[in-house]
Amino acid sequence: MKVSEAKIIDIPKIEDRRGNLSVVEEYNQIPFKISRAYWVYDVPGGESRGGHAHKKLKQLIIALSGSFTVTLDDGTERRTFLLNHPYQGLVIETGIWRTLDDFSSGAVCLVLASEVYEPEDYIYDYEEFLKYKGVKD
Repeated sequence: MKVSEAKIIDIPKIEDRRGNLSVVEEYNQIPFKISRAYWVYDVPGGESRGGHAHKKLKQLIIALSGSFTVTLDDGTERRTFLLNHPYQGLVIETGIWRTLDDFSSGAVCLVLASEVYEPEDYIYDYEEFLKYKGVKD
């Protein structure tokens, strides 16, 4: 995948005077099977999350509360997305380096993943990532 193909998707928002509700279903709003869900919260000011890529795993990232930025990198192009609505999510395909920054106070980041945790699926070294993408020898 190329960063230029990355997109924020709209998640159905059911408005109600008692409070709004949003829902996602695998293969419906999310273009993959959901095998794992996790959330990141209480990120100290100035800290960064992510800093890796995946060989197989796909993700949908949603700002359930607050805001943060997600920077995607395919080895040749970078693109930054602001996530700040619980009714929108960023789909990240395989082979994309991601970094999450600029967490607002109280931000909660939900990640829906296509695979269970497998350490061998992660690429943590950026130079290794560039080699994996064929950008660098």
